[in-house]
Amino acid sequence: MENPFQHLKLNPKHWFDRITGVIFGVILVFIMLGMVIGTVRLFLSLVDLASEPGVTGRYLNLVSDILTLFILVELSRSLVEYFNTLRLRLTFIVDAAIVFTLREVMIKTFEHRMEVEEVYAISALLLVMGALRIGSVMVFQREKSMMDTIERDRAQAGRPRDPSAAP
Repeated sequence: MENPFQHLKLNPKHWFDRITGVIFGVILVFIMLGMVIGTVRLFLSLVDLASEPGVTGRYLNLVSDILTLFILVELSRSLVEYFNTLRLRLTFIVDAAIVFTLREVMIKTFEHRMEVEEVYAISALLLVMGALRIGSVMVFQREKSMMDTIERDRAQAGRPRDPSAAP
């Protein structure tokens, strides 16, 4: 199909890709900055943790902070993958959602604030997210296999066929 903006020398997809790249780049910088600040604060909180007489309350905050950093890592992996393939991979996004859900489950369980209905609902949510993750990995592997086959066929089409090879 012909580009309707060709006479204006505009390519909307080009501008979309550039603007999206800039926005995701800024988001990635802020996520990395958040991870650095979070890691520094995590290490600084270890000093306070050593001076506290009790164990329970401070460790809950420590575990919560560590799991929050895991979520940031998964989100940043998703953005880095976008820059490599110009696509957001569902696998990394689902990983971040699973880690976030598990973080909430751990916190609520530790604080004894979880009702039975909530356990069932979160269990169903984790089951669906797990199935979604497995499905997204399978689709990714199938797409990768198809692309490898296409590239191999293109490479073979460019060179002469080996006469000793079977038909």
